[in-house]
Amino acid sequence: MTHQVADKIEMEEYPPVYSESKTQVPSLHDDADAVSQNGSHKKLQRNLAARHLTMISLGGTIGTGLFLASGSSIAIAGPGNAQIAYTVIGSMVYCFMSSLGEMTTYLPITGSINAYGTRFFDPALGFMLGWVYWFSWSVTLATELVAAGVIIDYWIPLSVCPGWVWALVFIVVLTTLNMTTVKAYGEAEYWMSLIKVLAVIVFIIVGFLYIGGAIGTPIPGAPKPGTEVFDMDPFKGGIGALFQIFLTAGFSFQGAELVGIAAGEAKNPRKNVPKAIRQVFWRILLFYVLTILIIGMIIPVNDPELANPDGDIASSPFTRVFELAGITAGDDIMNAVILVAVLSAGNSGLYASSRALHTLSKEGNAPRFFGYVNRWGVPVYCVMATALVGCLAFVVSLVGQGVAYSWLLSLASTTGFIAWMGIAFCHIRFRMAYKAQGRSLNDLPYVSKLYPFGPFYTLAICTVILVSQGYTAFSPFDVQAFLSAYITLPFVAILYFGNKFWARTKILRLVDIDLDTGRSYHEPDASGQDEEPQKQNIFRKILSVFC
Repeated sequence: MTHQVADKIEMEEYPPVYSESKTQVPSLHDDADAVSQNGSHKKLQRNLAARHLTMISLGGTIGTGLFLASGSSIAIAGPGNAQIAYTVIGSMVYCFMSSLGEMTTYLPITGSINAYGTRFFDPALGFMLGWVYWFSWSVTLATELVAAGVIIDYWIPLSVCPGWVWALVFIVVLTTLNMTTVKAYGEAEYWMSLIKVLAVIVFIIVGFLYIGGAIGTPIPGAPKPGTEVFDMDPFKGGIGALFQIFLTAGFSFQGAELVGIAAGEAKNPRKNVPKAIRQVFWRILLFYVLTILIIGMIIPVNDPELANPDGDIASSPFTRVFELAGITAGDDIMNAVILVAVLSAGNSGLYASSRALHTLSKEGNAPRFFGYVNRWGVPVYCVMATALVGCLAFVVSLVGQGVAYSWLLSLASTTGFIAWMGIAFCHIRFRMAYKAQGRSLNDLPYVSKLYPFGPFYTLAICTVILVSQGYTAFSPFDVQAFLSAYITLPFVAILYFGNKFWARTKILRLVDIDLDTGRSYHEPDASGQDEEPQKQNIFRKILSVFC
């Protein structure tokens, strides 16, 4: 497909601390992907097509939080409260994605979460967000390695093949994918996300058919699927239970911001990033809200297996619904899908954290050698360092130091909300700087229609979640539970103020904020192609409705 407008974008090359002088606008004729003979000056390459971005943004939110933990939210708070919690969090995700879309379309730079903190507010904020985000995904990689071994145990017992063997196999595969080209990562993530999306679509169809009585056999003596099940105790536990499941619902959506990380390596981000952002809201509505509704109308809230505290595949609400509908292979199907979800999360975690580390290096906040990029446009040392940290965290989980590993998880678990708050805050600063410098919103490739409500709503919801997450530790007071819930907050403060004191950074004046380096431009180019040509057959048209 030939487009009359093609983007010419200068890749991210910006100084650690911005001076008061304006940065020169890059030439429209600069080759964004040009590399010099010196490897240290080679740049990341724009090889992610529109379909990659769409599946990265969608697939990033579909994982074990939906397949395994969704039932526990209903068990704790009832289907009504669960519906409210997931709807509120879903709307908040759309708000910060809209904020991220405006910034990444205008400034499509890799490692955008920490890069925007440095660019729009204070280099210390970028330092904090970058290291927190890198640490979060590095530890998440370790948890996925642990989970992969447990999932394989369903088919091959640990007595036959230890879990660490599978972890080693998977880390080698994921590292290899991320060490070749960014297109390899995008292609792998596309197909793994597609499997997850199709599994959810099939679940929704099967669920509604079962509720309508078209398939399956309801359990004798049990409430009739539909309103009878939903109305048993829809708001169990009241407002306290609602706040309790906000945290679980929020964790389920983490990963949606990956499209912003990938924007720096996307083809034609002026067109493809907004396209991916616009599709987020109703797809979140489709996949999460409908999934929670179906589970709440089929499995009674007092079902002892609904909470599934052990993460048992057989007790997954997805598996239960498939079995009730007469699909006897539900266990094997969901185990395979969850394995794909785990590998997808590990793949994305390795990608996102390596790009955050690369950006930290380019800003002068990490060792300089992490800025090296090979001829395929991959920051190889960043990928290797992240994989190594993930393996070390995995080893900690194996040697029986449960307390140490649980603390690592506690530190990593809430950092997603810190990243979302960083996105919202940076959007506010971006708009303030844009206005202060006398620029017109008409020049933005994509304008967030939710500003200023969107970023402030995101800040409010994330603050409520972070503050209320450990409320159960107060009655009676439990020191370990309190520290486990809130240890991230002082850790974040230490990173920010420590770097601010050490590097003597200053909050940037709005008129001095650099709004040009890395900015996307366009010019007529009849031969430019921004994405791979695709045949619009019937299958692809149907698939495009969902993904």
